Amino acid sequence: MVAQTRHAAQPSPKRKLAFHDKLTGKGLSTDALLKKLKSLHAELAALDQDLVDTASLSSARKELVNTSILLHKDRGVKAYAACCLADILRLYAPDAPYTQAELRDIFQFFFRQLTNGLKGADASYYNEYFHLLESLSTVKSVVLVCDLPNAEELMSEIFRDFFNLVKRDLPKKVEIFMGDILVALIDEAQVFPNEALEVLLSQFMENNLRIEQAGYRLAVQVCNVTADKLQRHVCQHFTDIIVANSQDEDLDEIRTAHELIKRLNHSCPGLLHSVIPQLEEELRVEEVSLRLIATQALGEMFGDKGGAELVKKYPTTWNVWQLRKNDKAASIRLKFVEATKGLLVNLFEQREVLEDTLRNKLLDPDEKVRAAVCKMYGQLDYETALHHVSEEQLRAVAERGVDKKQSVRVEALMSLGKLYSFAYPEMLLSENNEPFAIKQFSWIPNTILQMISISHEVRAVVEQVVMEYILPLPSSSTPSTSKGEVDEVVWTDRLLHTMKYLEEKATNALLVLTGVKQVRPNVYDNFLDACIKNNGGIIDENEQLVTQRLNVLSQHISHTFLDPFKANEDLEAFAKLNENRLYKLLKTCMDPQTDLKSLVKATNEFQRRVEQQASNQANTLLTLLRRSSFRILNQSSIPTLIKRLPKGQSHTNNHSLILLKFVSKHSPALYKSHIGELTKAIADEKNAKAVEACLHALAGVLRWDPKLAPTDKRTQDRITRFALQSNPRLAKFSARIIAVSSDAETSTALVESVVEELQKSESDQLAAPIAALAQVARFAPAAFEHKSDVITTFLLKKVLMVPVLPDPDEMDVDEEWIPDEDVSLTLRAKILALKVFRYRSLAHAGDEHAVEISTPVFKMFTTLLESGGSFNGEAGEDPKVMSRMRLQAAISMLHLSTVELYAQKIASRFLRLAVTVQDSCYNVRILFLSKLISLLQPRKLPPRFNAIPFLTVHDPESDVKAMASSYITGALRIMRPAIKTEHLEMMFIWLIHLLAHHPDFNKAHEDLLDIAKYLQFYIELVATSENVSLLFNLAQKGKAVRDAESHTYTEVREFGFVPVSFFTRDDQNLYVIAELAQELIKIHATSRSWTIPSYPGKVRLPPDILRPLPNPEAAREIAKTIYLPEETISWLGTLSNLKMEKKERKVPAKRKAPVAKTNGSAKTRGKKKREFEDESEDEPSADEYSDDDFSEKAPEPDPEPSDHGEEEDAEEQLGRGARTRARVRRQRKAAKA
Repeated sequence: MVAQTRHAAQPSPKRKLAFHDKLTGKGLSTDALLKKLKSLHAELAALDQDLVDTASLSSARKELVNTSILLHKDRGVKAYAACCLADILRLYAPDAPYTQAELRDIFQFFFRQLTNGLKGADASYYNEYFHLLESLSTVKSVVLVCDLPNAEELMSEIFRDFFNLVKRDLPKKVEIFMGDILVALIDEAQVFPNEALEVLLSQFMENNLRIEQAGYRLAVQVCNVTADKLQRHVCQHFTDIIVANSQDEDLDEIRTAHELIKRLNHSCPGLLHSVIPQLEEELRVEEVSLRLIATQALGEMFGDKGGAELVKKYPTTWNVWQLRKNDKAASIRLKFVEATKGLLVNLFEQREVLEDTLRNKLLDPDEKVRAAVCKMYGQLDYETALHHVSEEQLRAVAERGVDKKQSVRVEALMSLGKLYSFAYPEMLLSENNEPFAIKQFSWIPNTILQMISISHEVRAVVEQVVMEYILPLPSSSTPSTSKGEVDEVVWTDRLLHTMKYLEEKATNALLVLTGVKQVRPNVYDNFLDACIKNNGGIIDENEQLVTQRLNVLSQHISHTFLDPFKANEDLEAFAKLNENRLYKLLKTCMDPQTDLKSLVKATNEFQRRVEQQASNQANTLLTLLRRSSFRILNQSSIPTLIKRLPKGQSHTNNHSLILLKFVSKHSPALYKSHIGELTKAIADEKNAKAVEACLHALAGVLRWDPKLAPTDKRTQDRITRFALQSNPRLAKFSARIIAVSSDAETSTALVESVVEELQKSESDQLAAPIAALAQVARFAPAAFEHKSDVITTFLLKKVLMVPVLPDPDEMDVDEEWIPDEDVSLTLRAKILALKVFRYRSLAHAGDEHAVEISTPVFKMFTTLLESGGSFNGEAGEDPKVMSRMRLQAAISMLHLSTVELYAQKIASRFLRLAVTVQDSCYNVRILFLSKLISLLQPRKLPPRFNAIPFLTVHDPESDVKAMASSYITGALRIMRPAIKTEHLEMMFIWLIHLLAHHPDFNKAHEDLLDIAKYLQFYIELVATSENVSLLFNLAQKGKAVRDAESHTYTEVREFGFVPVSFFTRDDQNLYVIAELAQELIKIHATSRSWTIPSYPGKVRLPPDILRPLPNPEAAREIAKTIYLPEETISWLGTLSNLKMEKKERKVPAKRKAPVAKTNGSAKTRGKKKREFEDESEDEPSADEYSDDDFSEKAPEPDPEPSDHGEEEDAEEQLGRGARTRARVRRQRKAAKA
């Protein structure tokens, strides 16, 4: 080989190899051979390829491939021999001085030495192996392998050896040399063997793949350098896999291949130039499984960090993939949705397209797809959700919180909760800087909480989201709690900050979730006590009573869970476990006196022990813990709330004030440890709002425990002074403090002072002294009676009987309501005066003067109801005052009805009280119904009052009827069977009687259609296959008795027969309603394929409204007579046919994607006016378990069409059924005969 120089100089003389020793032969020891090889290697390494005389290498060249050397036992001999051979190949390059067989042996020898010897820098002969590898890398002599007959086999062996070798944690330079060698082989190979390709690609399928793995790193290096050469081979590789496995049932090989494609796309996208179009074709195939695999693979590839480049490079593939959003297979749409997370993160420029797609998928017919969309948003990081998701899109996710399917509701609300949890710290920071985070996320709690009254299932999800993400305990949000450090101020401020963005309805829902409203001991306290007494089933005394009580409480609580049967089993298992430590921890969490630090500690330990000892019951027990403990508002919150009270005369909607008022009314025990802070706060008389809130708190806690009353004289004098001031609120709470915590002498002195002030006050200054008197009448009746005659006379003549005329300057003369903040002091005094009479009657309900005191009070309240809210009965009084007065009269009668003696006296006035729910003023209706429900929930009122909610069916405002429906459905779910029968089933006869006496009752057909709506409303909500026979029996009984208000039969009894002409109007009305009820029950039962068997039990009808018939003849006469008009009977027949046709047409059908809002989206009603605030604050919490069962406010109306609606729309079109007409004629002829 002739070397050329750059300049026209004389060529340098060729150097010859000076080594002439023999390397083979007998008697040559290993040491001698090793010494010779070292010398040869040193000389060869020093020779320059261009300046060597290759002829001088001939002898050494031949001897080095002798089998005695290549197969020598000594590692050193073989290591140096390999180096010498590598140098020989370098010096002879580009031609090899060996035959193909010799070259095969040489390269096999090379890689055998590397595999066996290259183990680390501290290994023997490391430098020689490094030299060999470097020579193969730099000289590229390894490419000679490609020309050998068995090149494919040898190349595959080299790839296997190198990828095994690289895993030995060798220096980076060794890895680079290997990469160069493999790249050289790929570039020179005419045919790249499949075995080598599989070895190369297998590096991308390692578990826990990461760049720190040497094999993966080497494969990435080789593939990226040789991408152009490997593209065809990679495409063919995947084609072969798909063709070979497309008929398999499991398609595991194809899935593995697509997983490899995704990994190659992440690391070496250049390899897939021909594979991407192949994936595009897979998207179009009919085989669902293959289409599914391709959809998932491409989705993850587009969502990878290089997805934007992939979209630009393969726009057709991107468009075809997007079409999978509407694939006929739900599983493919699901995979499409699951892939969109990466797209939102990495494909910023496609945001609008993606949002539009995902918004449509939120309305997908398949619940799994809808749930997946919602879940995906919960997996986004904060920055992506803030900058790359619109608020509109998040609100669309929120709408799925009222989806028909529980899985969708859970994912939607959980995702929103997670996003709010991520965003909360940033919202705090952005309040004074960038408000974008507040705009994007602050609405989430409000929207979630407003859903609480939609249904029992939605409430369960809302409760979990609020507790875990919106307002979590510090243990779940701050790591410092593990060291016992809990920041109570930060925790309380989070509550206040969240409330800043809540509307009234959401605020009320949050207050219910606090658990503060539950009357203690509540059902959870009783359950824990029952568990302790049960003692794991080992009971010493009263075994049957203890067991029965535990079972009743378990069933009662379990009805508030989504799966009552499973919950009941779990609660019973908890009782059987009888773990005292769990009982103690649960008791600690439920104790109002437990501070936040102790609550966090007990909660964490309870959760840990439950997961260890009762893992199968963990979900139920942790939900029980969540509902029974003070984990949103705690006694540790009180100091911070007092500090956050508004300063001066601020009228802002201060949320600390709302919370303190709520605690004062429902759970004043939380103040026990903070009496000092409360007394200190009322000393700051310049801060009226704070003084009022703290007086309210003191009044509440002292009513709970009078022994906590402050003893210092300055505080006592200050409270007495407040009771005599002109501020009605301060006077009210100060008088309550004195009445509940002082002796009779002090209360009497207060009454005398107030009466003295009363006589001197002007009409607009009467509210404060009357407010004080109302509290004394309620809590210290003996003191009140010292001046009762003077007080009652004054209130009647100087306050209640004085008419309030409308303001002549008032523009809106038809307005019937005045907001709380605009109530005048004069009207306030009138309302408080009514309360004085109510409280006085209630205070004396148990003594011998009860009837004497209450009789004129009942007359007064009845007069107000009958005259529309005025005592004078004269037109011209202000309608806004009259609406407030009749509302207060109605509410007062409800409270008086909680006393059995008074309830009997009100029975004769029940109809007039009941129709208050149909008052012309919306605020009167909604507030009356709200108060009625709050007393019905704990069953403080007689069962007949449950008939009143059904009178809301015709209310023009949907939320009134919705509130009634919510109460009824909740009561049906939570009540035990015996109580349900008494309060909601047996009272059906009361409803029938009530409708018979309703002012709107008329036997005309058109009027009876309206009456039928009341009955249909009741039947739709209450009737079941189990109770339908009882309800039908009650309706039949309506024609087997007479109305108690009828006197006809006493006059004609001696005839022994009562002709129809003697029936009174009251009786006939009752029979009309009874017949109508029977027919509607039969239609309802038939439409649901229920049978109506004879009721086996005995039914006792209320004697105060119904009387027995005088004789059997009268009963037969009434039974034969048809009281319904013929036109109404025809309507009933047609209605029955319509129901049957509807039932027959009802066939299973596939759900279609809706165009607009679906799956439970609810129309939101505007903010309602609240009741005069004194009313709500005066009354103690009435609903022992209501906050876990029913909503205080009206729930959103159900957007799904009801059966009623179709009947209403059809009424005008109904014809006369021939079959029904013939039946009626036969009955009439029989009656005449």
